[in-house]
Amino acid sequence: MSGRAAAAFRGRRWTLPLAGAAGLALLCLSAAAAITVGPADIRVGDVWSTVAAHLGAGATELSPIRDGIVWNLRLPRTLLAAVCGAGLAVCGVVMQSLLRNPLADPFVLGVSSGASTGAVAVVVLGAGGGALSVTGGAFVGAVCSFALVLLLSHTLGGSTDRVVLAGVAAMQLFSALTSFVVMTAADAETTRGVLFWLLGSLAGASWTDVAVCGAVLAAALLLCGGHARTLDAFAFGEDAAAALGVAVARTRLVLLTVTALLTAVLVSSAGAIGFVGLVLPHAARALAGPGHARLLPVTALAGAVFLVWADTLARTVLEPQEVPVGVVTSLIGVPAFVLVLYRTRSAGSSR
Repeated sequence: MSGRAAAAFRGRRWTLPLAGAAGLALLCLSAAAAITVGPADIRVGDVWSTVAAHLGAGATELSPIRDGIVWNLRLPRTLLAAVCGAGLAVCGVVMQSLLRNPLADPFVLGVSSGASTGAVAVVVLGAGGGALSVTGGAFVGAVCSFALVLLLSHTLGGSTDRVVLAGVAAMQLFSALTSFVVMTAADAETTRGVLFWLLGSLAGASWTDVAVCGAVLAAALLLCGGHARTLDAFAFGEDAAAALGVAVARTRLVLLTVTALLTAVLVSSAGAIGFVGLVLPHAARALAGPGHARLLPVTALAGAVFLVWADTLARTVLEPQEVPVGVVTSLIGVPAFVLVLYRTRSAGSSR
């Protein structure tokens, strides 16, 4: 190895851990700062002392009410926002690579629409006879939608364009079912609550949601990270990946199933939050490059920080009224995505 190559290797070896540590520090600071935003007089130091007290490492000087605001309301909500942002962004990266489609996001397989139908069926129709919660119904609906996509794409040949088309068909079908149920069986108050959930909301976040979503996200990150080189091969096309020894059909099925299940869990807890998985992967590629070993963790951190601040804006911009976080992500995501499209066009025309 030449001296210049060795120096470049040592630079990359130290740059990646430092960048990861900086990203984690930014996420922690963002979460702590976001918790302080609101009508209660809470400082960043109060957040750290409350967390330390509940972990048995000290005592907090906050009153029981303010301590409850931090520990029981804002902290689980902020952590769930970080987990959902990271998970949706990672799903977007994986799907855009597998399907070779820059417009692919976690909802292209109809998972979000299926989850919405399942949640509406529980709330409006009482599906499950009380045995299913809204979260459980949303998860069942998401799994059913993905199963339909797999069935349709398999019978149509299983190619990437067939997967996308099957996902679009499932998305339209379940969206129509949701609208039909709401229009025919829901009263005005129920309709308002369902609409709020369909647009995405982290208002009901609990520690159970954080634990479940966090565990599923960790497992998905480990599995997708283990396939980083395979995802790099997919970027050159299915034929190139097969020539490199990748089992194309099996790998695509496994990774699409992982992303669909992760999306189902996240959507069942937080509702349909759009544009995170569509825009954040493009922004992360500008920072980390196309290699998935770097791209996956950078995208996860970027998605987490983004949704933490998007949710903070959603709950405070019209205080005391709350805006669905999906509305905020769309308002931010649409201009950002248009900018990405123009940059892509400029880069293509300059070649």
